[in-house]
Amino acid sequence: MQKRIILLFGGKSPEHEISIVSARNIYNAIDKSKFDVDLVGISKNGTWYLEKPEEHQNSAFVIGEKGKKIALIPGESKNKLLLLDEGVFLSDFDAVFPITHGPNGEDGTLQGLLCQLDLPFVGPGVLGSSMAMDKDICKRIVQSAGIKTAPWVVVYKHEKDKINYKEITNKLGSILFIKPANMGSSIGVSKSTDEISFNKAIEQAFIFDTKILIEKGINGREIECAVLGNELAEASCVGEVVMNQGIYDFESKYKSADAAQLFIPAQNLSEDEVQRIRNICLAVYKALGLEGMSRVDVFLTSEGEVYLNEPNTLPGFTSISMYPKLWGESGIKYADLIEKLINLAIDRHNRDNKIKRDRI
Repeated sequence: MQKRIILLFGGKSPEHEISIVSARNIYNAIDKSKFDVDLVGISKNGTWYLEKPEEHQNSAFVIGEKGKKIALIPGESKNKLLLLDEGVFLSDFDAVFPITHGPNGEDGTLQGLLCQLDLPFVGPGVLGSSMAMDKDICKRIVQSAGIKTAPWVVVYKHEKDKINYKEITNKLGSILFIKPANMGSSIGVSKSTDEISFNKAIEQAFIFDTKILIEKGINGREIECAVLGNELAEASCVGEVVMNQGIYDFESKYKSADAAQLFIPAQNLSEDEVQRIRNICLAVYKALGLEGMSRVDVFLTSEGEVYLNEPNTLPGFTSISMYPKLWGESGIKYADLIEKLINLAIDRHNRDNKIKRDRI
């Protein structure tokens, strides 16, 4: 019997368009003999729409242009989604696959809403999603678990005038990375090597968040590992991002085919190094209480030290994205990976629903 799935994408995020591409790849790859898929897009203003697959395949697709507007009804056992113009309910869903990258999609806000709707969903829960999304909180948590991460300073927008370049470089060095605290796909991330580029990077980061990180630059190889599972998580082989120019930012990830090379598996690593990296990525996953999936990115220095860069709880699922490629190299095909993620979501939901929520 087919499972009925909502593939949820878009959202109020600068990563809106990447989410559409990820959803298109998942829809095309999912085993239609096992899953009946409804496409639900969230527009840039936050409105939900039921979309037609043939429209979604169009490269010029815009959420809401031809879709049917949806209302959400928490508390109902079956009739959770209502087509507003038709007065017809969408019901009996087995799970939601949210591939909503960035703020309002993978930071715990959407996950909380799906919990209120009592729907199983792919990816980490509310707490894990929110802790992993906030780079400052994430670093504090993993550091307390004994995992190394680059030294950093947090600055809030109302404190911007108090930033002292000399004090920061005396503490962190002259090579710095400035990042919005709550953003993905390297949006708003800049490298600073002098005071002019530093000031420009600060302004750029504050466009996307009211809280930013100023982080010491780590000279190391950029290694990535995919993690899959709930209580008993597994780590994939590891891959490497090698930059041809600049930093691995939004443009190089999604728009420039020449900016970076991806090596899967990573080359010139000993078995001990690979296993140590995989173990650290699993430790990050556990420390943050993550479930379902995440891609964990680390730096490996020439001295053999491993530093967490950041986890990505709803990583890209485009045709060039690392997460599905890493699992493909590790022996799990794209369609099988999607099926595993959906089943993990249902298993977790069934587990959590056994917990007593009212007084004895």
